[in-house]
Amino acid sequence: MEPVTIAREVFGDRFELAEQYHDLLATQGIEWGLIGPREVDRLWERHVLNSVALADLIGEGSDVIDVGSGAGLPGIPLAILRPDLGVTLLEPLLRRYNFLSQVVDNLGISERVGVERGRAEDYDGEFDVVTCRAVARLEKLLPWVTGLLGQRGEILALKGSSAEEELSAVSAYLTKNRLQAQILEVRAHPQTEGTTVVRVRRS
Repeated sequence: MEPVTIAREVFGDRFELAEQYHDLLATQGIEWGLIGPREVDRLWERHVLNSVALADLIGEGSDVIDVGSGAGLPGIPLAILRPDLGVTLLEPLLRRYNFLSQVVDNLGISERVGVERGRAEDYDGEFDVVTCRAVARLEKLLPWVTGLLGQRGEILALKGSSAEEELSAVSAYLTKNRLQAQILEVRAHPQTEGTTVVRVRRS
């Protein structure tokens, strides 16, 4: 099945909005240097669907912060698929922040998707869910984002094949901070590739 056909199934009546975002990534995303030109043919599968593979892990009505949001992945696809979520896109770099602000306005989702410029370790707030994709290895990432967790909050970090190795490297940090972690494989659709997620919660 073609990725665009899968996306149509996954997003349902919100597919048009997802398609608008896809097209913005394929045009402005490349012009602004946020997406490589070679990624255009893989945007649906590798970026948009890969992002919404997290959707079933996130509780109804959650407040989500997407750290180091970049081009808006995974935060914007999740916000499109799940209108029940409040999403904050946190990005330290001005160019990316400007891109995100423009995209959120263009898509008409600014009432529940906020864009903030800053670094996770300096940001003041508590959230139900912290998402991050291609930000840093867990040794660096966890100290940056643990302060954003609400009492029952969780971190969902999209990872690749290094997930187990990275998790081993932070075992002392997890114990010291009373956190527990697990590696999950999730899919947006039975016919998409699996996405590896490290889920970190308070013990």
